[in-house]
Order: sequence, then structure tokens, then C-alpha cells
Amino acid sequence: MPIDADTRMSRRARTVPVHRVLPGFARDPVNTLADVGRRAGGDIVRLSLGPFRPYLVTHPEHVQQVLRANWTDYQREGMFWRPLRRVLGASILGEGAPWESSRKALQPLFTARYIASIAGRIAETVTARVAELDEYAREGRPVHAATEMAGIVNQAVVRVLFGDKISRADGERLAPAYDTAAGSITFRLVMPFMPYSIRVPGDRAFMRAVETIDDVVFPVIRKARADSGDGGVDVISALCRLRADDDAGNRQIRDDLVSVYGAASESTATTLIWLWSLLDTHPEVAARLYEEIDRVVGPGPVAPEHVAELRYTRMVLQEVLRLYPAGWIFPRMAMTDGEIGGVRIKAGSQVLISPYATHRLEEFWERPLEFDPERFAPETQPRRHKYAYFPFGGGPHQCLGQHLFYVEAPMLLGAILSRFRFRVRTPGPFTPAPAAALRPRQEIELDVVRAERVAGEAR
Repeated sequence: MPIDADTRMSRRARTVPVHRVLPGFARDPVNTLADVGRRAGGDIVRLSLGPFRPYLVTHPEHVQQVLRANWTDYQREGMFWRPLRRVLGASILGEGAPWESSRKALQPLFTARYIASIAGRIAETVTARVAELDEYAREGRPVHAATEMAGIVNQAVVRVLFGDKISRADGERLAPAYDTAAGSITFRLVMPFMPYSIRVPGDRAFMRAVETIDDVVFPVIRKARADSGDGGVDVISALCRLRADDDAGNRQIRDDLVSVYGAASESTATTLIWLWSLLDTHPEVAARLYEEIDRVVGPGPVAPEHVAELRYTRMVLQEVLRLYPAGWIFPRMAMTDGEIGGVRIKAGSQVLISPYATHRLEEFWERPLEFDPERFAPETQPRRHKYAYFPFGGGPHQCLGQHLFYVEAPMLLGAILSRFRFRVRTPGPFTPAPAAALRPRQEIELDVVRAERVAGEAR
């Protein structure tokens, strides 16, 4: 019997009972959502998490509706955003007037044209920072992937986007503090209904990290205010020109700086952390990647003109982003009564969108769990729904750092692999940690070997 429109509108989502979803969500929320989405085949499901019952939305058409078509009806509000607000504040990652004014001021600094104009400085910065790995290679000391990749990316972001207004020493305080803040809110993310009057694991580390962030950022803002006549073309200068010179204005700048720092650095650092373990288990991909960088970049240094020639490198990065998008979950709250895919959604309901889950749907990706950069070969790509792949989000809230990533990440790989090879010394497999950003739960240690030595051994 055909289903008429009124009947479709009254359909309710299938509910996954608490005993089937809560234990996995508390232990491994990333893969639990992906598994529920896979079993549902893209249908909307409701997750029974005790007093909390969000909807999981994974089908690309439904994702597009929430993030783009009806984005004003589904906003970044609600209990999932409460722990993030404590570090990000009312920023460009929020809603309303603060988001609109900040995005308008910062958009010109993240366009493809502007990123191309500063690509030379990015290349110089990453080349100088990557050269420091030579000490590890010479002494045979392992590097911690998360720490070292974040450090390299941090140096590029601080110099290029913040106009050297943040010193290297302060940048090296900011990066780990940001990581600690993102990692210590795990309990709050998986149990968002827990009252803040009750101290939970991670709260103490989180507050210390936020204090460190404030200790770094607020003096930078005050100094930038004092030097306001320099006409700087950077994120801090742009925000200082936008906001009033008072406590409220400085707080708004602080919130935006912390948010922009995360947007500009998190995807690149996270992608590079996961990349080495994938290359370790896929030597055929590693060999082709090394060959391209040896041919295009040679012994270095890497330069902006290399980016367009690093085609396979881009494919590799796109595939890492598919499997391990840094922003693995995009919570939204329904602002009005409505429907998604024929399912009624009441105002106030929480809606969870997970690129990690959508990128693993068999209905839209062949062999979705396999690491295969060839799926992004320009000449063989099938026509996919635009929101089958959205590692940078979508709609008006799409991440500003997308253009920066596709310039910065290839140059970072070019700078690293033109001089070194990494060998993973930590036994896998590696699984996602339950945190705001998609980092591995396990520490990945790498041995650093000079590229010419590896070539000599091969001969």
C-alpha cells in the first residue's frame, strides 16, 4: 500500500534501546555511532541514552538538510555544546551575531586567493620546523606523533595566521593546552546530561588547560591593542579592528582566536597523526607517495608551486580525512518542530551528525573500511552525493580552514618526506579516543630515518 505524505510525516524513528547503545557509547562513542548508522543503512534512528535521546542522522540527503537546506532550524545549541562553550565561548563556532560578525571579518583571511598569497611563508616555516627532526634521526630517538605533528602545524599556524604575535614559546604552551581541553571533556561529551555541580573525571585538567589558554591569549590581545597602528593583515589584527577595546570585546577576541586556532590546526595535525599508521600497514600506498614527493620536491625545500603537482599526495590526504575526520561529530539542536526524512523532530531535540559514520556507509562507499586513496583519483571518481563526504562540515558553518588544509598539509608532507621516513614502532591497531577531536587512543611512536639512508638500504 502506498504511503501518503501525511503518513510519512507522522513516522517515528526506530529507537535503539539503552542496553544496546549506552555501554558502547560510554566506552567508544565514535565507533558506536558508526556501527548504529551502518546497521540502520542511513535511516534516522533515536538513541536511548537514559534521560538523553538524540537522533542520529547519517544519510547524505538528511545531512544536507540539517547543515545547509534548513540550517537555521538546526543550530549549534544544546547540552552537547555546553562543554565546548567552556573553552570556545561565544565565538565563530557559535551562532547569531557573534558568529556572523566574526566570520565576515575573518573570511578574507581564509579564501583560496589569500592562502595562495601566503603559501611561501607557510613553506618557509614548515621547512625550518621539519629540519629539527634531524636531531631525532641523528640520535635515534623516537618522536611522539601527536606531539610532533601538532608542534609542526602549530608553528605554521602561529606564524602565518597570527602574524608572529604569538611567540614560539607561547605557541608551544597553547598547543598542548588546547589538546588537553579537547581530550579532557570526554565524560561531559558522552554524558552531557550530567550536572556541572558534580565534579567528573577530566574537569580539573580541563580547567587548568583553559587557564593556560587564557594566560597565553589575553596578553597577546593586549599587546596587539597597543600596537594597533601597525595595520597587520592577520587574524588577531582583524579581530582587534572589529571588536571594542573593553573587557567584553577582548573576551570575544579571545573566544574567536581559540576557535580559529583549532579550525586552522586540528584537521592538519589529526590527519598527519593517523597517516603514519596507515602508511605502515599499506606499503604500496607509502611507496607511491614517496615516489611522487621524491620526483616533485626532490631533496627540497618544498615550495608553493609543488602543491598542484602533488596529486597523489592530495588523494592520500583526502582518504585519511574520509576515514578519520578531525571533527567526527557535529551536534545540532532542533529550534522548531520539523521533520527529517519523514521522521518528526520536535523542537529542543538533539540531532547528531557524524562524518565518521556517514563516510563508512556501504550504501555510498565501496569497501568503506579500507584505506584506498584511488577512490579519490579525479579521472575515476564516481558521482557521489555532495554530503557523502564532508570532513569540513557544510553549509554556512563550513570550516574556514579547508583551503588552508589543502595547501598546508601537502607542503608539510613534502617537507617531511623529502628528508625523512617514519617507521611506526608502537604496535597497532589504533582506535579513536573518545574526545572532541579524533585522535588515536594509543600513543603512536615513530622512528625517524633520513630518506637517503632508506634509499641506500633499498639498493
